[in-house]
Amino acid sequence: MKQYKELTKDELLALAGKLNQEYADAKAKGLSLNMARGKPSAAQLDLSMDILDVLGSASDLHAEDGTDCRNYGGMDGLPEAKKLMADMVGTKPENMIVCGNASLPIMYDTVSRSMTHGVCGQTPWCRLEQVKFLCPAPGYDRHFAITEHFGIEMITIPMREDGPDMDLVEKYVNEDPAVKGIWCVPKYANPSGICYSDEVVRRFATLRPAAADFRIYWDNAYVVHHLYEDQQIEIMDILSACEEAGNPDMVFEFCSTSKVTFAGGGIAAVATSAKNLEWFKKSMTIQTIGYDKINQLRHVRYFKDINGLKAHMMKQAASLRPKFEAVLHVLEEELGGLGIGSWTKPLGGYFISFDAMDGCAKEIVAKCKEAGVVLTGAGATFPYKKDPKDSNIRIAPSFPTPEEMQQATELFVLCVKLVSVEKLLAEK
Repeated sequence: MKQYKELTKDELLALAGKLNQEYADAKAKGLSLNMARGKPSAAQLDLSMDILDVLGSASDLHAEDGTDCRNYGGMDGLPEAKKLMADMVGTKPENMIVCGNASLPIMYDTVSRSMTHGVCGQTPWCRLEQVKFLCPAPGYDRHFAITEHFGIEMITIPMREDGPDMDLVEKYVNEDPAVKGIWCVPKYANPSGICYSDEVVRRFATLRPAAADFRIYWDNAYVVHHLYEDQQIEIMDILSACEEAGNPDMVFEFCSTSKVTFAGGGIAAVATSAKNLEWFKKSMTIQTIGYDKINQLRHVRYFKDINGLKAHMMKQAASLRPKFEAVLHVLEEELGGLGIGSWTKPLGGYFISFDAMDGCAKEIVAKCKEAGVVLTGAGATFPYKKDPKDSNIRIAPSFPTPEEMQQATELFVLCVKLVSVEKLLAEK
């Protein structure tokens, strides 16, 4: 099979006619499918329904330390909840604060707190002339939305196969005191599925920031979200690595069970050093009198320990895996060898990252929408929603059924082919 770039103008024109007819036929089907966000499917959520039966009106609602979970107090979380979340990310319970139902509000609050009150006694960011954040891209759009919301300048850092471009990270962090943070999704990254190598984690741990209030925002959202029981990637613990490197305060690690049990009904936590924890608590005691300890207790009683949580995630993997495999099969069958796209093959997480020919992503997404398949907006995976190459598209296979995913991907590859041919014809 020839690559599209090798086709003559006449061959491209003939192919365009065929593809346009196929596209018209696809539009006539009246599809209505959504692959825009990484939402758990109803089947995944059904796996957690019995968590609602764990606690009832006759249940003992006291934690291991005697805390009455119906009442105020317990600012940093139940001891058993701290242990469960610490075991999930591979750190110590004393490093944890268990908060509300999702990690995004913790990240937002952390940036907001830094803006208004400064980090651990440093100057509040709102009083500084410049505040910058490093943003590995393609990356998580909601991270970028937080920093943009606060008027923080975002600097794009290219992603490599084993994590961010660390030469650039080191240059910016070690030389520019205006750089106050970096967003990271270190395991099964959104949207690429990339996992950070040990070398990348070590290089993060040995940074020598020009700013005393620089922090790594380590969003370990997919730490237990493996797709295959026999191909589970493990990454180095960043907190231990930073301690060993003499940088114990450099990391805020975030995690949650929002995609483990119920979206918006899980428990979330932050792990960091003792000094940083005290900084968190100083504001938290004003912000809240305590988080939902009944939900924390419910999760602990349900999973019992980390092994119960991991077993649950293998049930989720069985639901998610066919959807990822359906997408990857269609991409390989329809686009393999054509030279008009490349894509990641993740072993976990919630997304597949697709790179079209430069200048094609927005048009592909628009054509898909016109034919009834909604994708994440082109550019969303970059700061300010500006993909310099207009090539990256995030595919979210989790919510539709495997059959719907196959349909949606078949339309997607048709749009990729059509837009690619149109681009090549315009260049002839």
